[in-house]
Amino acid sequence: MHKELRKGKLVLADGSVFEGTLYGGKRNAVGEVVFTTGMCGYQETLTDPSFCGQIVVMTYPLIGNYGCNDMFNQNRRSYFQGMVVGELCDYPVNWRCEETLEQFLERQDVPVIAGIDTRAITRKIRNNGVLKGVIVPAEMPEEEVQALLNSPDQHNQIEEVTTPKVYALGSGKYHVAVLDFGIKKSIIDYLLCFDCRLTVFPATATAEEVMACKPDGLFLSNGPGDPKDFPSAIENIRKVMGHCPMFAICMGHQLLALANGLDTYKMKFGHRGVNQPVKDLHTGSISISAQNHGYAVDEESMEGKPVRVTHVSMNDGTIEGLEYLTHPSFSVQYHPEANPGPGKHEYLFKHFIDLMEGR
Repeated sequence: MHKELRKGKLVLADGSVFEGTLYGGKRNAVGEVVFTTGMCGYQETLTDPSFCGQIVVMTYPLIGNYGCNDMFNQNRRSYFQGMVVGELCDYPVNWRCEETLEQFLERQDVPVIAGIDTRAITRKIRNNGVLKGVIVPAEMPEEEVQALLNSPDQHNQIEEVTTPKVYALGSGKYHVAVLDFGIKKSIIDYLLCFDCRLTVFPATATAEEVMACKPDGLFLSNGPGDPKDFPSAIENIRKVMGHCPMFAICMGHQLLALANGLDTYKMKFGHRGVNQPVKDLHTGSISISAQNHGYAVDEESMEGKPVRVTHVSMNDGTIEGLEYLTHPSFSVQYHPEANPGPGKHEYLFKHFIDLMEGR
């Protein structure tokens, strides 16, 4: 059984109010309200730094049915502002369950509101775009709610999620410098499995600091927020282009595009879930992918530039992959390492190895 019942409400910037029951963290939640369509993988989603500062609506109606285990964490903690679910499971059943989702949320200080019609919220966001929202106690006066809704939006979340210092991992053949914009553990695990040894740098590291370790390749990680909020990273990436092969995912994909003179834009409601179809334009194959992004590269900004599209979304035709023609660099918008999600995209890591081998 849940420990206690606390009445709460989710209030959106358009005035919509959804009443439910509060669990988890005791603080108020203020942030951009987005939805994700995964049927499972809620713990990996909760600990993905790319969700930093957001209130996340889980469209699947029952969340928490297999509990939580720290082995599935993708970062040192959850950066969610809040979580919205239809039903929070009381009694998880799984042999690896070490605590309930409610206990995990309490420990991570993440407020969750349950008993909400999550599909109604999803339809609202799909029709009108993402909205700012708050999760607060039901008795909070209207003027206090409005003050929270009018509070300044969060920017440059990368500074909150990046590593505070340089560290090294692995002992493999290929030395990869990693720029950490909010990297997931599963990406690190994939690189290590492909015989890489890693030197992981904070997002604020300069081009000179990164290249001083003499890497065979450079990896640009995922991360939260608007890529244009971090111009210093764009300039540093521009300085290292051409010095070694580069592979970029998600936020890294957007930063690499900006460094090459392309443009990015904020999407209406983004792509978030583990069931997003992507087409590889080279092979013609279509695969299901894990995605978590609210910004995309503007295809019109590619005109006249030495870059080609390699992957596209089958849902809306937006760019999901790019290859640069004047230096050995490529990127994808989606998450080939999954966790959660399907694992059919490891060929991209193999391609990175091939580039470092000079093939």
